[in-house]
Amino acid sequence: MNYSSDKLHALVIGAGVSGLTTALCLHERGITSTVVGEKFSPHITSNVAGALWEWPPAVCGYHHDEISLARSKAWCMTSFRKFETLAAIPEAGVYVRSVTFYFRNLIEENEFHLTKMNEIEAQVPGFVRGTHLIGDNGVNPHIGLIDAYRHLAPMVDTDVYMKWLLQRVRAAGIEVVARRIAGDLHDNEAALKQEFGADVIVNCSGLGARELAGESMYPLRGAVIRLVNDGTRMPKLTQAFCVSHDNVTSDQDIVFIVPRGENRIVLGAIAEADQWSTDIGLHNYEPVRRIYERCTEFLPMLKDAEIDPVEPVRVGLRPFRKGNVRLEAVTGTSIIHNYGHGGAGVTFSWGCATEVAERVAELFDSGETQFGACALVA
Repeated sequence: MNYSSDKLHALVIGAGVSGLTTALCLHERGITSTVVGEKFSPHITSNVAGALWEWPPAVCGYHHDEISLARSKAWCMTSFRKFETLAAIPEAGVYVRSVTFYFRNLIEENEFHLTKMNEIEAQVPGFVRGTHLIGDNGVNPHIGLIDAYRHLAPMVDTDVYMKWLLQRVRAAGIEVVARRIAGDLHDNEAALKQEFGADVIVNCSGLGARELAGESMYPLRGAVIRLVNDGTRMPKLTQAFCVSHDNVTSDQDIVFIVPRGENRIVLGAIAEADQWSTDIGLHNYEPVRRIYERCTEFLPMLKDAEIDPVEPVRVGLRPFRKGNVRLEAVTGTSIIHNYGHGGAGVTFSWGCATEVAERVAELFDSGETQFGACALVA
């Protein structure tokens, strides 16, 4: 491996949406990098993601740490603006479409939902609220919905986008290495920096942080059902629909219907903590069958859509930690962490990556080689 001696160099661990986006943001700051990943698209959780941009916390996001939530609102808007620009690039697989959120009670009766709605109205384009949305676009009017609002949101075709993202990384001259990095990063920092000619290590390893950072990471298993959306059996769906349970951390009873790219729809969702198996599907797991039942009850026209004959269900493990996102530097080291995004990896990707790149650039602009106590606040 040959690395330039006249530029700062980073080792980025993880080749999911966070790792690849971080490498690109570092590149924009003039910092070269090597991306090392054990797995790559399409064999990663990033490809399974519902990939609907959401104001935090997401309908099945489980993000409730107040400090993390405050920071995540800025991260998600940075990503929103970036995705708006990427939507003009057809090969990127990014779309900006309408999404409507539905409620079984007046929003004013739930302080959490009211606060979230007010924040969305102030920050997100295309906001509109009204009961006229309830029976709009084929939604079942007989299932107890009484309030709704709509706004614009990026929606990402993850298969197309992750392929495009990796292509952009390689086109930028960023080396990509398929390899598993094991052991505690703090213990192995010096050896890894020497091996990869790195001035800084950025940990975007998701669930891998259990080993690399000694972190109490856990999976929140999710699944999406894939339908054909080519306009033959039902009108082509061009907007998203969500119904969140009144309990913010409910892991079931969620309706999540999102058009995926040009010719698919994904239905969700489940959120099952500490479940590692991905061997579940429509025919062998009742909670997945209930996804289909909930979504078709909500939007009856979906019953006419063909279930994807090649890949009817995708299952993935969202990477969670108790304190939600960890974006912080380790004092007295050259290590910066960027993991724990849970179900919001796509939504936070450009915001978190931009902050990482800013902090790394500030570190070296100051002439330091290690992060100080005030480099980042968790």
